[in-house]
Amino acid sequence: MTVEVVPAARDWRDLVRDAADLALLGIVVVLASVPVLTAAGAVGTASAAVHDWTTTGSWPSARRTLSRFGRSLLPGAAVTAVTGVIVALLAADLLALAGGRVPGGTPALLVTAVVTVALTGYAALVVVEVGRTGGLGWWAAARTAARTCPARPGTWAVLSGLTLLVAFLAVLVHPVAVPILLGYAVAALHAVARHRRVAA
Repeated sequence: MTVEVVPAARDWRDLVRDAADLALLGIVVVLASVPVLTAAGAVGTASAAVHDWTTTGSWPSARRTLSRFGRSLLPGAAVTAVTGVIVALLAADLLALAGGRVPGGTPALLVTAVVTVALTGYAALVVVEVGRTGGLGWWAAARTAARTCPARPGTWAVLSGLTLLVAFLAVLVHPVAVPILLGYAVAALHAVARHRRVAA
């Protein structure tokens, strides 16, 4: 005779605890990103923690998280540098087109904006993928995301829209709340990617 274990029902206290955990996660990521070159390592470690939480229902230990962060610092620094260059080039291009300093006008501005949004969706999927590998393997995650985006354009589009929404909210909320928003954003990326993968 087998006994079926029924999971305990969640109440409002569980929701409050989850919200507080995600807010703390975002704050810790921002603090760990202060040296700038540690940003990718911090985001990857946070993504790995959220992946553990969404798959097992519990957060990784502080020791495991610190170990992940330490191992991700060197590869993460290269990712941060490359990402920074790409963001700077896209921002300069958008500003130049918007100001009329380069030819192309509105059509070129729209194309560049669409490319920028598509790249943010791709980057969001990379963050999710690196979380599935314990916060390491950025280049492998980038390759996996590059294959997934054209194979699942719906997931790509939803993640792109989500990153746009997060950016919009970051502009609207008080600067103190931006780190809290970051924790929720990482969790939302994982939730969307997981839901779309299951639906597929």
